[in-house]
Amino acid sequence: MYARLTPGTAIHDLAARLLRLPASCGPVRLIGIDGHAGSGKSTFAERLARALGGAPVLRLDDIASHDELFDWTDRLLAQVIEPLSHGQTAHYTPYDWRARRFRNPVALPPAPVVLVEGVGAGRHALRPYLAFLLWMDLPQAESWARGRSRDGEEQREFWDDWVAAEQKHFAVDPSRPFADALVRQCAKGYELRSGPAGTIETNQLLTLSEGPSAMW
Repeated sequence: MYARLTPGTAIHDLAARLLRLPASCGPVRLIGIDGHAGSGKSTFAERLARALGGAPVLRLDDIASHDELFDWTDRLLAQVIEPLSHGQTAHYTPYDWRARRFRNPVALPPAPVVLVEGVGAGRHALRPYLAFLLWMDLPQAESWARGRSRDGEEQREFWDDWVAAEQKHFAVDPSRPFADALVRQCAKGYELRSGPAGTIETNQLLTLSEGPSAMW
């Protein structure tokens, strides 16, 4: 059974629920949004951040690099998790994927809620600091097909390398089994289901008011 809520309100209900969670990383409620590449994590994170009143979003694409597609745990812990856990503003160096170098540091304040969005957001090393983990529940083949279509032929070689790296990562460090909730696309927004970790009591339809362009 699904609770169909008034368009535009359910995403705010989720935001309110997240704000009521206990802090998980110092004073911060760190919320992970994980899923296969191309599954819609970035767009959902943007919608949720707005519902949270402009919550900061840390994109793991800024933490990873060509040389470290998934071997970025130490950098994330040092640049982000450690300062936030002490209530301090974090400063991380976002990676420029075109220039293939790290840019100048960017500040990430210890806001009440900080969203961490990207493949690997629910990895084992990060889960102790998460207040909640969302998994974008789109099958990997469909996710990758969407990602390839989005990025075009010029990124074909990168995607070949990425798919192999992502498969290897999730084989040894899966995130979905630890998700508190699963998020899926539906006709008018997003469908929220209880995840394997089982912390959502009822399924909900997260309807959005922006129209078709708001989908993923």
